[in-house]
Amino acid sequence: MNESVLLITHFDNPVGLNASLSSIDKSEYIDVIIVDDGSKRYKIEETAVNDSFNANGKITCLYLKENLGIEYALNLGLDFILEQNRYKYIARIDCGDICLGKRFKIQETFLKENPEIKLVGSNAIAVSTENIYLYKTLFPENHLEIKNKMFINSMFLHPCIMFSTEVISVVGKYPTNYKAAEDYAFFFKIVKEYKTANIQEFLLQYEINPLGISLSKRKLQVWSRIRIIKDNFYFGFWPIYGLLRNILLYILPNSLIQKIKNF
Repeated sequence: MNESVLLITHFDNPVGLNASLSSIDKSEYIDVIIVDDGSKRYKIEETAVNDSFNANGKITCLYLKENLGIEYALNLGLDFILEQNRYKYIARIDCGDICLGKRFKIQETFLKENPEIKLVGSNAIAVSTENIYLYKTLFPENHLEIKNKMFINSMFLHPCIMFSTEVISVVGKYPTNYKAAEDYAFFFKIVKEYKTANIQEFLLQYEINPLGISLSKRKLQVWSRIRIIKDNFYFGFWPIYGLLRNILLYILPNSLIQKIKNF
């Protein structure tokens, strides 16, 4: 019986879903929960899904009748996982993102060897939709730096994470009142209650898609981020700096921000 489960949300992207599943190393031991967020044009093809997955585990597909948003799809997946009452760790990946190496074994081993840490991420490589290298995403390794810099932006890339299932009983599920920033709000709650870390290996290749939430809904995402910072605010360098920085990001055009990232 596998101790880890991978949670994937899907919306009109079966090609990306199958690519992500195919990238999981065949030596991995992990189950997969796929939640379809009310796809209309390109629905999940379960035969193709099972053919794409070559690791050691079971795939379960859940379906929302209508498109409610990623936070609701994620929470449906968490509800199902909790009902199973057998998984110790929950990992994430987004459709189209590619696992590098034995990602899940590395993260599961890390959490077992460091039981005080309840959430672990990793570094990642960003590519374009044409699979052209763009840049490397680097995150701080130790908890104190992560905790401070969370006021700037999320110190975890959502599709890179694995966390202990036990945290849900304390911090709850993904918040639904911070549109396009539900992961940032969720991580913020975990960081305040538990120790966290980022493995410094590159365990994921992720796609920068102009139609993705982080670009197509950038204004909404940054505004939600500002609200999260305000909700966790105290008078100190990092909260003040993070709040001012995000206000500036809200004002700047997205084209300029992408040029800065690619520099």
